[in-house]
Amino acid sequence: MAGGRFRRRFRSKAKTLFANDKIVLALPNGRILKEAMPMLRAAGIRPEPEFDNPETRLLRFRTDDPGLDIVRARAFDVATLVAFGAAHLGVAGNDVIVEFDFPEIYAPLDLGIGKCRLSVAEPAELAGADDPRKWSHVRVATKYPNVTRRHFAKRGVQAECIKMNGAIELAPALGLARRIVDLVSSGATLKANGLVEVEHIADVTSKLIVNRAALKTRHREVQGLVDRIAGVARAA
Repeated sequence: MAGGRFRRRFRSKAKTLFANDKIVLALPNGRILKEAMPMLRAAGIRPEPEFDNPETRLLRFRTDDPGLDIVRARAFDVATLVAFGAAHLGVAGNDVIVEFDFPEIYAPLDLGIGKCRLSVAEPAELAGADDPRKWSHVRVATKYPNVTRRHFAKRGVQAECIKMNGAIELAPALGLARRIVDLVSSGATLKANGLVEVEHIADVTSKLIVNRAALKTRHREVQGLVDRIAGVARAA
């Protein structure tokens, strides 16, 4: 209940801020940022030179549009920034979007970047004699506990989730959990740690996300950015 009151107060404050502040676009660090920037630059969103400095400690950057700033954050934090109104728009993988399931977030555009998959994996020596269809209970290390529980609940499997934020592939070797749920791209990291995929949960791409209140209160500016990025994404 207290969390709900806080969120309502924050949204009310955010609506006032939205009317006067610069538009803020939140971007995730890492591979998605590298894939997103050519698209954003093609859409006319060009950050200040410091943005490309690998030694910079800055997290917020001006752009050549005086009404638009870019912030960089961890992938999971981008969704939180947009949902709570600290940023008007952002780029986030649908793995993050469905994990949090924030009602304040609207995802109007699939950018077609950051392609990978969310999968269940386990040690190769276990997979040879294992059948996921026979599981009734599973202990899993993951940074996606909500998605994992919902996935297994659909077929009546109880999932005990151990939340981890990184180095998830270590969990089976250290006896924390025999199985993991994580993002997989090439599968090289799994292979290097003696793991194999045994179940596919979802395909993942990155999407442009928008704060619903911002779309209403700053519609012309926010929708204009959405349209510009959409034009580049559809031409790619």
